[in-house]
Amino acid sequence: MNKNTAAWARDLARKHLETPLPRRWAHTQGVARQARTLAPILKGQADLLEAAAWLHDIGYAPDLVDTGFHPLDGARFLRSTHQADDHLCRLVAFHSCALIEARERGLADELNRAFGPEPSSLSDFLVYCDMTTSPDGQPVTVVDRIAEILRRYEPDHPVNRAINRASPLLIAHVEGINQRRHVALLP
Repeated sequence: MNKNTAAWARDLARKHLETPLPRRWAHTQGVARQARTLAPILKGQADLLEAAAWLHDIGYAPDLVDTGFHPLDGARFLRSTHQADDHLCRLVAFHSCALIEARERGLADELNRAFGPEPSSLSDFLVYCDMTTSPDGQPVTVVDRIAEILRRYEPDHPVNRAINRASPLLIAHVEGINQRRHVALLP
């Protein structure tokens, strides 16, 4: 991964999100800020995490929507149009327990076929960044973030059903990263 990947990712996300989806752009900026706070414990993978943070929601961009499932649409765009690194594409495709929502939408086989297996390296860190950032880009607890998502969607919506199923995992991922951050700060 080249050292300029995060800068490239920032510019690409800005191009597709800033004007058509300003609130999504604010969230994306906050997620990237969270990623930068993790750099001291990530060492050589900090740039990749920051790039994934910038690009995790690019599939929401109106000009990129294909299936309507933003992790899949974003990862496909990155792979086909930009020949992005496979690990980066997989991080975008599977971010924040996306496989659970893919199952709710009937897209799990397609997601797995195109981008499986789910990445292990950095996935928890990306969940942490996404699930501790509000839609306006401000830091928030994972519990408050989950509650906000659930309020945004009707109970029978695939996102609502997926978040309800994924909540214990999302909380566990965030708590795990919080513990790692705490240990890293110890003398």
